[in-house]
Amino acid sequence: MNKSILFVPIWLMMSVTAFSQVKTISLWNGKVPGSKEVVNYNETTDSNDNWTKTRGVTNPRVDFYPAPSETNTGTAVIICPGGGYWGIAIDHEGKQIAEWFNSYGVSAFVLKYRLPDEAIMNDKSIGPLQDAQEAIRLVRRNAKGWNINPEKIGIMGFSAGGHLASTASTHFNEKVYEPIDQTSARPNFSILIYPVISMDSAITHAGSRLFLLGEHPSEALVKRFSNELQVTDQTPPAFMVHSLNDEVVPAQNSILYALAMKQHRVACELHLFEHGGHGYGLGRSDDTESSWPDICKRWLKSNDLLTK
Repeated sequence: MNKSILFVPIWLMMSVTAFSQVKTISLWNGKVPGSKEVVNYNETTDSNDNWTKTRGVTNPRVDFYPAPSETNTGTAVIICPGGGYWGIAIDHEGKQIAEWFNSYGVSAFVLKYRLPDEAIMNDKSIGPLQDAQEAIRLVRRNAKGWNINPEKIGIMGFSAGGHLASTASTHFNEKVYEPIDQTSARPNFSILIYPVISMDSAITHAGSRLFLLGEHPSEALVKRFSNELQVTDQTPPAFMVHSLNDEVVPAQNSILYALAMKQHRVACELHLFEHGGHGYGLGRSDDTESSWPDICKRWLKSNDLLTK
């Protein structure tokens, strides 16, 4: 049976009222830090090669999926879809994930971040991080009005979006723009699904490294964005998933991050599956890797993130 069909009844049972309230919120209100004026640079969304991708984002924003009021836990997650820093997998690693979170009382924000491009930004290596930091600050500033607990705001990322989420988790004190206030950009937890973590050429995803850092990055720049090297005792706890047969992003990315977390005595749970490959979102087969959403839900529950 096609695994995607199995998820449809779940979505149909979700609160229609909640989904009707989805709203789009700009991060910067037109004042995007480090941006360049450019013409004929248009945002596009299209579907081919079995995934729906958004490109050309110049107005970073979040699509806010509020949790249904009757089941709201106060927890919120900012979702960074993957796409190799070349596109944003807006459907199976974005919208579908947000609806899944809503189904058990978690508010979700799908981040449409700027993809690193020298045509539209002064420093492409920090453009996505600027958007991720501001998304966290935006949610925390508005937590009370959005029925969110400001101490239960997490960040989630898939593939290259996992690199962005782990960057936000390890560089939250790095001042990559001038914030309007002192609101913290530190997420309270992270969920990293088949993530790019390292920029080390031996184990990274070559495309993600190329688009983020360029063809010949300095050793210092590679180290700066190899997030397994940036873990400290202030890094938020993490739930991680990877498949050992992932030929796009080697599992060593997650393994090294988990070991760094252990070294710094930060809570981390890593699930390594035999099968799955890469890019499976909520799951697409009857193999064990498609069980990660249920395991993740249990992890959230065990960390008191599914209770009011």
